[in-house]
Amino acid sequence: MLAPVAPRLDWTLIEPRIENRQDEIDDIVALLLEHANPWAGNRVEVLHMAWLVACASLGDRHLWQDLGLPSREALSALMGHWFPSLKALNAGDMKWKKFLYRQLCLREEILICKSPSCADCSDHPKCFGPEDGTLH
Repeated sequence: MLAPVAPRLDWTLIEPRIENRQDEIDDIVALLLEHANPWAGNRVEVLHMAWLVACASLGDRHLWQDLGLPSREALSALMGHWFPSLKALNAGDMKWKKFLYRQLCLREEILICKSPSCADCSDHPKCFGPEDGTLH
């Protein structure tokens, strides 16, 4: 198996949001670390990857785009390498940014979805549909 592609964040788009949303970053980092693969890298590398993913989650595009990755598949490979049990939880292949925030809401017992079942929800195509687009 090939190693996942390394992220390349565009900090000019994300940096202004970091200070005002630090609690959000901390929550996403904590979620990711709970699912971290202890053999993916040393503790600093795992923490760094979790922090990069959390910061990129503040962006306006798909998470794979905000991470500067070539495709959603590359993001799924990265998540599978660094956070395999979290990737396994995303068995329905929900878009990653939506999935991460849904996990945070479920932790706090906040239901933000229109339906208790994804299969019955009118937003299903928005959460599980294709992620078209090119990397800018």
